[in-house]
Amino acid sequence: MDLQTLTYLVVGATFALYIGIALWSRAGSTHEFYVAGGGIHPVANGMATAADWMSAASFISMAGLIAYMGYGGSVFLMGWTGGFVLLAMFLAPYLRKFGKFTVPEFIGERYYSRTARIVAVICLIVCSVTYVIGQMKGVGVAFSRFLEVDYDIGLYVGMGIVFVYAVLGGMKGITYTQIAQYCVLIFAFTIPAIFISLNLTGNPLPQLGL
Repeated sequence: MDLQTLTYLVVGATFALYIGIALWSRAGSTHEFYVAGGGIHPVANGMATAADWMSAASFISMAGLIAYMGYGGSVFLMGWTGGFVLLAMFLAPYLRKFGKFTVPEFIGERYYSRTARIVAVICLIVCSVTYVIGQMKGVGVAFSRFLEVDYDIGLYVGMGIVFVYAVLGGMKGITYTQIAQYCVLIFAFTIPAIFISLNLTGNPLPQLGL
């Protein structure tokens, strides 16, 4: 079996897994669509959040910034990671406590202000568009490289898969898909680190290599 056929099989199996997860966990109510029914185990939720951090924005954008800018580029990595921590500590728990589905809803209710709600909407749109642009760029680059197609085709293929499992499963489907992605990414991160450590130090664990 040649490398191209193997690539198509692996990528196809990944697509099938994501769509299968979306069908299995498809949302049956608004509560499930927006907040996964509130029944996701904390460990599983942590895995999904970690997978969101280890996405194209980290794999390609942050790695590219550090490669291009050197040590100074790591500042962006700290800000990117710190944003996730701040969100998890200061916003997510209260959003759940208030029983709201979106950040603007929570902000508007919490501060009794329509103006605050509008500001939250604007901030959310700016952050989301910036994030999605980076993610979609990563999707196009990755799929065009793996499938050996044009960038535009790779982008549309990736967008199509995301659209299917997001619409079918809502946040519930996205969460379980992210958990599967977490397992793949941790494996992809760990194996090279172990072999690089073995190569440089003779120790299987990078920490021992230090």
